[in-house]
Amino acid sequence: MAGIYIHIPFCKQRCTYCDFYTQVAPHLIPEIVDCINRELNLRKDYLKNSPIETIYFGGGTPSVLNNSQFMAIFSTIFSLYNVNPDAEITFEANPDDLSPEFLDSIASLPFNRISIGIQSFDDEDLKRINRRHRGIQAINAVKKCQDHGFNNISIDLIYGLPSQTIERWKNQLNIAFQLNVQHISAYGLTYEEGTRLWKQREMGKVDVVMDDEMIIMYDIMLQKMIENGFEAYEISNFSLPGYHSRHNSAYWELNPYLGVGPSAHSYDGNSRQWNISSNKKYINALKNDESFFEKEVLTLNERYNDYVMVALRTVKGIDLKLIEANFGVEFKNYCTKNSTQFIEMNKLKYNEHLLSLTKEGIHISNLIIGELMYV
Repeated sequence: MAGIYIHIPFCKQRCTYCDFYTQVAPHLIPEIVDCINRELNLRKDYLKNSPIETIYFGGGTPSVLNNSQFMAIFSTIFSLYNVNPDAEITFEANPDDLSPEFLDSIASLPFNRISIGIQSFDDEDLKRINRRHRGIQAINAVKKCQDHGFNNISIDLIYGLPSQTIERWKNQLNIAFQLNVQHISAYGLTYEEGTRLWKQREMGKVDVVMDDEMIIMYDIMLQKMIENGFEAYEISNFSLPGYHSRHNSAYWELNPYLGVGPSAHSYDGNSRQWNISSNKKYINALKNDESFFEKEVLTLNERYNDYVMVALRTVKGIDLKLIEANFGVEFKNYCTKNSTQFIEMNKLKYNEHLLSLTKEGIHISNLIIGELMYV
């Protein structure tokens, strides 16, 4: 099984916290769509005709595309790739793009899942991070999607936004659960170097939420997820039973995937590739039959480290039998030895051949992952 990720590198305006590769350059959209189709043709053998279980349009803001542009990409994918009839097909959208007219226009497309980048229902939060929607628009966007037949809806939230209090975060969660969505991704705010928000923090222009408050916010969220029937299947991802993100889960299970578009990454089990992070360079390379990506063949150490890094974030955790089968007994013994201290501290739990984070361990997950990685 395999997946396809399509990166749509456009936004109508840039959020202050974002470090993904996107541009406010709508005039380039038609050319990028043409080049995405060309790349899909050029790389049709990358996944070796494996069944395609998931297709994900991310960004940026895929909802800036129109019906004909989406259809052109789908036509290429379905003509060249072995797409399963029950494939999960997702697109990301901003709330203010989800008008009834837009939803009507994509009704004929094969999307069966939508991920809405809400981030907050609080207008003050949204203004601080330069989001272009307002809280009521986010609420109405979810309802419009439901009215148009979407029954697999995910929303993104961010906690620890500047000046956010614990009470205001609780309110965000209460609103989210009232919307009857099936999936919630909730991320603690990080100040990525070079972003506008990072620069504002460096200049002392933002009220930063402290780490101890971030921990309280996460614990409150975890408890409320459980109370509302959501499974914490990954540190930042929660779903009702049967509604986990199949696409993201495939990343965490290290299944192969093809990433198409500027800055998109690909993985075939042995190597990683990443495309040029420039719309104009990507377009020129595809038009002139030039190289548009770089490639790295992974060593056994790197493959083991990749597995540890993603597996420990999931509810299942690290499978020691899988480590021995794929990387050898030396790596299994190394992982077992280095996990002992965290098991004794009740930060990790050991169940048969599985190592997973406890509730207390989640808060130091990066430290634990670093200790289990092979240097």
